[in-house]
Amino acid sequence: MTPANDIEVLASDRPGEAHAIRRTVFVEEQGVSEPVEFDDRDGAARHFVARVGSDAAGTARVRLVDADTAKVERVAVLPEFRGRGVGDAVMRAAHEYARNENRSRALLHAQTRVAEFYESLGYESLGPVDDETGIPHVEMVLAL
Repeated sequence: MTPANDIEVLASDRPGEAHAIRRTVFVEEQGVSEPVEFDDRDGAARHFVARVGSDAAGTARVRLVDADTAKVERVAVLPEFRGRGVGDAVMRAAHEYARNENRSRALLHAQTRVAEFYESLGYESLGPVDDETGIPHVEMVLAL
């Protein structure tokens, strides 16, 4: 697929559209249980939704976890929009938000199958692979 030129990323403290994308990707596609996916941290996060034209296509949430660190979580792109720059766009928005909140680093817990994507954005692995809900993950960090 070719990159979409009409990607817009909007931020919100209300996760409605983000939840729909996460339900499709994490619950339906990957088998994560709803109580695990939709945790009590949603209320303390800024949610980003990437739109391609009028379609919600991808999402991420960002939590400000300490004076230096923003944690990027629940990054998901709907299958029909993968490979079109949606993930890049939502991550750029998350990083911009973290910088604007004076955070010096972004932390995430990446599924190992997409760790290469985060490495392409400058993230570095911090340690060994661990299991989260039956899916291998690795902690990664990016200096902002």
